[in-house]
Amino acid sequence: MSFPFPILSLRVEFLFFVVTRAGAALKHKVTEADNQLGVGKSFPGLSSEALKDPDMYAVEKELYLGSLCQVPDTPRPWQFWMVMLKNGNYDTSSGLCPENGKKVPPFKPGRFPCFGTGCMNQPVLNHQETRLLGDGTMRGSFNGTYDLDSDVGKGNDGASYYEVTWGKKVAEGSWKFYHKLKTSKKYPWLMLYLRADATKGFSGGYHYDTRGMLKTLPESPNFKVRVTLDIKQGGGPKSQFYLVDIGSCWKNNGDPCDGDVTTDVTRYSEMIINPETPAWCSPSPSGLGNCPPYHVTPDNKKIHRNDTANFPYSAYHYYCAPGNAQHLEKPVSTCDPYSNPQAQELVQLLPHPIWAEYGYPTKQGDGWVGDGRTWELDVGGLASRLYFYQDPGTTPARRIWTSIDMGTEIFVSDKDEVAEWTLSDFDVLIPSADAS
Repeated sequence: MSFPFPILSLRVEFLFFVVTRAGAALKHKVTEADNQLGVGKSFPGLSSEALKDPDMYAVEKELYLGSLCQVPDTPRPWQFWMVMLKNGNYDTSSGLCPENGKKVPPFKPGRFPCFGTGCMNQPVLNHQETRLLGDGTMRGSFNGTYDLDSDVGKGNDGASYYEVTWGKKVAEGSWKFYHKLKTSKKYPWLMLYLRADATKGFSGGYHYDTRGMLKTLPESPNFKVRVTLDIKQGGGPKSQFYLVDIGSCWKNNGDPCDGDVTTDVTRYSEMIINPETPAWCSPSPSGLGNCPPYHVTPDNKKIHRNDTANFPYSAYHYYCAPGNAQHLEKPVSTCDPYSNPQAQELVQLLPHPIWAEYGYPTKQGDGWVGDGRTWELDVGGLASRLYFYQDPGTTPARRIWTSIDMGTEIFVSDKDEVAEWTLSDFDVLIPSADAS
């Protein structure tokens, strides 16, 4: 899961409106002027320290927008969906990204894609505010490109492109989100996700207070995720398409994260359903370090990765450990130390019969292009049995998940690739006793 500081995350602040019966009009709770707020422009509650600081300004602007659109609810209010758009380019000569949360000097290029100065630019964004159409459908969108010298309006051959369109009938059904993502030679590593984030606290990958949709935080093992996914184009062999991606944060000693990026660790688990994605985990000397140390079955039997007769190697695309862990079992792969504000840990899964009890895909091609379906996934149950690193002798961390998302990460494509998909009926299901 790539997440460098310079990458743009688009909180979908333009989905905040209410429907009024009188005159059948939409009342937007966040205006275009609110969306356009930027460094140097004041708003209620903005601290003097943040007024001229882009990083602090972004943090406080999100909280302000959340206050404008907050919806009272039980057991607590919620604010908005988040669309995350990210560019994996990193100009290593800039020294902008920390290494496992610690400031490091610039280093030579070659480890990350970058065409030179400006490769970490923000994209062009064209926004169509949500409107109420004559047939009672609400619809809005945004699109754009990272290639600043291209004109999206005149076609986008050879240029990167992203698009998200949302629609819903008034008082009927769920929102349906259409997504499109295209890489280019200059921007070969792009990501686009629809996320449900915590309404308060650190959502997955963030080290500051955020806002979102998860009014009750799901905790393993007691929650499920229901979603309808229809993939039109897969994005090529480098597209790590996540049927579901969950994110949280806890320290290596099991304590909750507190914003100290030198000791916090972002934890992710992702189910990749692209049938062209191979298992990097294998019993070979070169592949064993890409496997978690052990696998836990649904009946809680632990299988060590050295047990070649029983360990499900092909169920794991890749495991990598946090770079600040002190007691790792070797061989081991450590995660990209620059892609999050703090260290990260990844458990990336592939369709396999071992996941059947949780409702996950059991074979390659399940849920892929031409096989759109509604999934009900026992995400909490599965996540309770996944291996995540923790220091020996410490109390096990509570696995409370602050982000749940779907979408794709096209990971350094060799050529221009296009992914296209729709999501709807996205629900996180928590037993009533836990929700309270």
